[in-house]
Amino acid sequence: MRGTDRESQIVRQVLRAIETGQGLRIVGGGSKAFYGGHCTADVVLNTAEHSGVIDYQPSELVVTLRSGSRMAEISELLAGQRQMLGFEPPDYAGRATLGGTLACGFSGPRRPFAGSARDFVLGCKIVNGRGEVLNFGGRVIKNVAGFDVSRLMVGALGTLGVLLEVTLRVLPVPETELTLVYALNEARALNRMQQLSGQPWPLSAMAFDGEFLRIRLSGAEAAVGAAAAQLAGDIDPDGDMFWHDLREQRLSFFQLPGSLWRIGMAPASAPLNLSGRGLLDWGGALRWLNSDMPAETIHAAASARGGHAICYRGEDKSDWMRLDGGLLGLQRNIRQAFDPLTIFNSGRLFS
Repeated sequence: MRGTDRESQIVRQVLRAIETGQGLRIVGGGSKAFYGGHCTADVVLNTAEHSGVIDYQPSELVVTLRSGSRMAEISELLAGQRQMLGFEPPDYAGRATLGGTLACGFSGPRRPFAGSARDFVLGCKIVNGRGEVLNFGGRVIKNVAGFDVSRLMVGALGTLGVLLEVTLRVLPVPETELTLVYALNEARALNRMQQLSGQPWPLSAMAFDGEFLRIRLSGAEAAVGAAAAQLAGDIDPDGDMFWHDLREQRLSFFQLPGSLWRIGMAPASAPLNLSGRGLLDWGGALRWLNSDMPAETIHAAASARGGHAICYRGEDKSDWMRLDGGLLGLQRNIRQAFDPLTIFNSGRLFS
């Protein structure tokens, strides 16, 4: 189906929902249905068929795509020009779509060194809760000015509108990459990551799995080789697979039973000392925790360290995320502006 035809269908479905008062549950590939709160809307608005490349300018490092485009297909397209998505998002066995990835705000191991998903969005087209088709941002890097509304869509879980098109900045693929591994405990791994972060090494990922600290070096072959020689770690021959499995959450850690928590905090923060199994990504700024401790305890521990906890996957998602009164009020005001009738994904971001 042509993109313009599917876009018209999406707009008509939104207008019908406004007329009838029915809520819409926005679905792309369905790979991230586990994430967020329970959506109370029964009518599905499927964006999967609204896919394809609208414009790609490799020399400008910019691509514009429809929101239903599969992440795996986007990566393949860019790889043909030795380019990539700098925020290294998961593709969940080929099911993840661009719209869903940005709606959830997912970024992979490269995020602290290259930028988050939000940092790579230059512009977008959406249909809002009034049935209006709106364009924000631009299609070239130098054309993004003013209040950057397009980046509000990243992490909003579809509650502000249906993404139709997105323009992204892309990056060249590094000439070479190499992974070094060190056997350390958590405290020493955190200290080592802080030391490395403050120096001009060609870093592109740092993670600690509970036993081993791994760091990835990316860039020109000579620079990576020189850094590896000075850092004196063991070369991990399976490094590429480790980062792939971390990004896709295929490591054995992610298969453990129990609730999985995603805790963001300052990289230099001390260990949380919560019961359960942990894994550190983003140089310590992202702390995964597999634990059956009460949600209240985990939220309080993260808050005490100046962090923020999200129940990424678990049986009880009623307390999956918390915001203080000021931030919650701001979020509600933004939603009121974009979706005054609460048509989109009701309950997914907040109950």
